[in-house]
Amino acid sequence: MEQQGGVHGAGSHDRATPDALAASFQQGWAETGRELPLLPGAVYAAKRRAAVSERFPGERIVIPSGGVKVRSNDFDHPFRPHSAFLHLTAEQGASAVPDSVLVFEPTGTGHSVTVFTRPRSPRDGGPNSSEFYRSRQHGEFWIGRRRTLAETADAFGIAADTRDALAGALSGTVPTRVLRGEDALVDALVPPAHRAEAELRTFLSELRLVKDEWEIGQLRSAVRTTVAGFHDVAGELRRATGLARGERWIEGTFNRRARLEGYGLGFETIAGAGAHACTLHWMRNDGPVREGELLLLDAGAEADSCYTGDVTRTLPIDGHFTDVQRRVYDLVFAAQSAGIAALRPGARFGDFHDAAMRVVAEGLDAWGLRPGGPAAAPDSALYGRYTVCGSGHMLGLDCHDCASARREAYLDGVLEAGHVLTVEPGLYFQPDDLTIPEELRGIGVRIEDDFLITGDGAVCLSSELPRQADEVETWMASLR
Repeated sequence: MEQQGGVHGAGSHDRATPDALAASFQQGWAETGRELPLLPGAVYAAKRRAAVSERFPGERIVIPSGGVKVRSNDFDHPFRPHSAFLHLTAEQGASAVPDSVLVFEPTGTGHSVTVFTRPRSPRDGGPNSSEFYRSRQHGEFWIGRRRTLAETADAFGIAADTRDALAGALSGTVPTRVLRGEDALVDALVPPAHRAEAELRTFLSELRLVKDEWEIGQLRSAVRTTVAGFHDVAGELRRATGLARGERWIEGTFNRRARLEGYGLGFETIAGAGAHACTLHWMRNDGPVREGELLLLDAGAEADSCYTGDVTRTLPIDGHFTDVQRRVYDLVFAAQSAGIAALRPGARFGDFHDAAMRVVAEGLDAWGLRPGGPAAAPDSALYGRYTVCGSGHMLGLDCHDCASARREAYLDGVLEAGHVLTVEPGLYFQPDDLTIPEELRGIGVRIEDDFLITGDGAVCLSSELPRQADEVETWMASLR
């Protein structure tokens, strides 16, 4: 890859730009300004900003997008803004500009809102006019065109100013709350007020609990792409068995679909074959895919708006479950079905997990597999040895969405229309666990689907993927 360009926080071997060449870069460019429509979700983002304004009257609120993270020397990881910034702007991932900052400035009647950002690289001969061809991190020749300030204002539906004006905007004695830890310059400009800022982070997280109409549409799109990726993988399983690191082939197959139809991945793809399925977040994906074993695929495609799906299927690699595999799969299926049946508005968030775990405990007990021995209580939490984690979570801009919400608003809260969540019980029998029969060791099964809570129940957004064991085998046969 071509190396020539501006220094990016690390040593580089750049050639000096001759004066005559530098001068030539300042002329001969066509005018390419444009009028942009509002972003598709901007109307909904405005309502969310109004909620922030109402909650914090008379206070300045500062929400950074965050910046790029260096991958290696002068190459960055792809930029993905902080979810609170996305939620309050409806920005699209591919157009997002690192180091942008949303500022709510109090007025007599509420707040004026401005986004401070890096505009399109100038070509006017000013002090930054070499950026567009020299800067690897910000230059248009290196990373593509950014919006002008006018275009940003058109797209967001709010005022836009340069990042250089940020220090002035954050000066003075106005009470200020910052989403801290996302932008070093902002953190340095505003003295911390920890209690107040923890409250801001919590509010921004809880503001995302109930999805609006536009968000639900984005989640439907993300889940559709996710489902398409699972179809791709099922069709590639046979090819993966012939490769030393077949898990990588599976990972790449899904990831290709995620990039083709969306912004990318909501999280790193988990493609665990054989005993790797017993590692909940197996992301090394460097193992073989063998016939006769299971593949646990946990993956989510992110829409262009950065809303993500999150689905898991456990597939028999040769297309057919063995008797032992089916016994484990059927128990997890029954547990998930019980959890799904508990989804309804007004139910406690924890009800679906409790329902799923009752089925797991009863099933394992029927197998004579009671952790702690036959004398242990049948409802003992020791069953967690084989289940490890909870049976689901909120879903949205983050895979594990709304993580800073208060316990009483989330884990101990009640479901309501507009919540989107996963139901994903699993059983993970570690290959070295001497408390279980040898035939079960190394089998891991998880089944996960995404659900929208409605006024009278729940809708499965990932229903196009088969769940029941016979249906899985029929589906796989049709693709082979």
